[in-house]
Amino acid sequence: MRSPFQRDRDRIIHSSAFRKMKFKTQVFIYHEGDYFRTRLTHSLEVAQIARTICRHLRLDEDLAEAVALAHDLGHTPFGHAGEMALNQMMKEYGGFEHNEQTVRVLTKLEQCYVGFDGLNLTWEVLEGVIKHNGPQKKPRPTIAQLDKEMDLKLGSYASLEAQIANLADDIAYLAHDCDDGIRAGLLDPDAMRELPLAGGVLTRLKKDHGTLKTSRLVHELTRHLIKQAVGDLITETEKRLAGLRPKNADEIRNANQPTAAFSAEMEKDLEILKKFLFTNVWRHFKVNRMTSKAKRLIREMYQLFMDETNTLPNEWQYLDQQHLNKLEAKTKARHIADYIASMTDRFATTEHERLFAPTPILR
Repeated sequence: MRSPFQRDRDRIIHSSAFRKMKFKTQVFIYHEGDYFRTRLTHSLEVAQIARTICRHLRLDEDLAEAVALAHDLGHTPFGHAGEMALNQMMKEYGGFEHNEQTVRVLTKLEQCYVGFDGLNLTWEVLEGVIKHNGPQKKPRPTIAQLDKEMDLKLGSYASLEAQIANLADDIAYLAHDCDDGIRAGLLDPDAMRELPLAGGVLTRLKKDHGTLKTSRLVHELTRHLIKQAVGDLITETEKRLAGLRPKNADEIRNANQPTAAFSAEMEKDLEILKKFLFTNVWRHFKVNRMTSKAKRLIREMYQLFMDETNTLPNEWQYLDQQHLNKLEAKTKARHIADYIASMTDRFATTEHERLFAPTPILR
């Protein structure tokens, strides 16, 4: 009844890691408001954009959707703040990187099927998740080991569908972070009128509709930003396909440049928008305060678990039926990182409270 890529997509959607993204940070912590994006809603938006582009180009929508839905499964609680903290604590044990963690989730940590660990996904989906940002010149250990087993052709580009999923990710977060930033009161739309993409949209909206309610303004801004970027991506990708004239997927993989791409002008405009968001949203002092708090929370839990493994939940004190204290430090550290990375923002906050609050908390 389903193609292999449809089956992969469904296994991803039914995984526990996918459900947990509902309470994992995109930019704003879940308790700051019900309407801000989370990792889950972000992944759904990426998948929708990727499917739209693939349908127009007559590519495999299900492959692109599976890659899009899976690409953030390895994120820690509190987004990149949690990742930076874990990477710092894991420095002497190989560090921590969310793309590698996604592969660990997909191939090992999800344990819901009786016949195998992970989700047993197709080669194409795993390749797409691993290489959606481009060739892997220096693969992380988990990816290098998987490459030995599956020959993922790490030095080449991913499929066109995976390349599109990667650019759909850029389109989604740049557009919706404008939306969330305005709703959160961190961005003034008037300050965006000089930006090459947003400025034109805001000027047209003002001319055609006058002063709009914020709810209408941010939605119109978001959808027009997406429309411009998607249209440009399709046009440039069609140009590159016409020049390459690939006969099969491997010719896409072995091209000397990405086949899916924005035009040079759009690339420049998106970079300007990205720098604007970096300064005004991602590094706003209110976001910085939450980032600092999140890093401290992750570091404190990790150090306590390393020093006192008996504070871990019973099922996490063992790996392959061996107690963590009997394992080498590197294996022990990676196992603890797996536990922390699996947490939602809400669970991590509560777990930290259980561990460090001066009064007993047993719930």
